[in-house]
Amino acid sequence: QVQLVESGGGLVQAGGSLRLSCAASGNIFSFNAMGWYRQAPGKQRERIAIITTGGSTSYTDSVKGRFTISRDNAKKTLYLLMNSLKPEDTGVYYCNYFSSNLITSWGQGTQVTVSS
Repeated sequence: QVQLVESGGGLVQAGGSLRLSCAASGNIFSFNAMGWYRQAPGKQRERIAIITTGGSTSYTDSVKGRFTISRDNAKKTLYLLMNSLKPEDTGVYYCNYFSSNLITSWGQGTQVTVSS
């Protein structure tokens, strides 16, 4: 079973940047599309960015143009570069597979807090 460990969150002022990392164990990371998810306070978790095995990316409208997802298959690591952060980006960020059929558990996530 894959384990996912997110890191890189923190407190940042609006307009600032953060880079999140997600270290994955197991052997199937390289063979699957991955995603970053966000759970804002009082809201359900939502998927905000996707990257395929070939490197194609897709973003939800609220982060498009500000966030960049990338992956290093050799390191089994997923990244999320977040620029021009807004207070509404505040939440706990998780990584996981794109396909819900593959999701069996969630990591602890990493907290991102954006102050205005």
